[in-house]
Amino acid sequence: MKQLIIACYCICILVACSRKTAPSKPNYTLGNNSNKIENNPAVVSDSATIKTVPADSAATATGTVMVIADGYGKLITPQQSLPNDGSIKYNNLQLSRGFTPQQRANLHARYQTIPPRVLYVPDQYSLSSLKGSYYIYKKKFWYWKKSDGLYYLDQKYYL
Repeated sequence: MKQLIIACYCICILVACSRKTAPSKPNYTLGNNSNKIENNPAVVSDSATIKTVPADSAATATGTVMVIADGYGKLITPQQSLPNDGSIKYNNLQLSRGFTPQQRANLHARYQTIPPRVLYVPDQYSLSSLKGSYYIYKKKFWYWKKSDGLYYLDQKYYL
């Protein structure tokens, strides 16, 4: 009887160990990581073209997403360059506050980039939900509209 039980265990172990455990080939291709973006606050790219607009061409800026303040606390687009719709009034002192060094290190480690803190988004690019209006930057960073008419980075990214 003991020999029968031992033989059954051996057969079960052989059957279990003979299964293929290697994962199958992935059905996607990995991108080339040779073109990394440096930690340069002046270099910003997005699926929507971002341009810094001079003050005299503010009327043409209604169709682009613009970076107002980057993650380092540098104001990229002045208030005079924004469209004159009257709803955008911001405090330069509040926007010039960048991420802390610990928050920048956290963002760089998690996302390999430091996103801008504040954006100007035209109404045609913004989406809305029950929480309010939002915009998704680079398909990974969520920005929420506040009362001053600008979009601020969601706090879940840098807490």
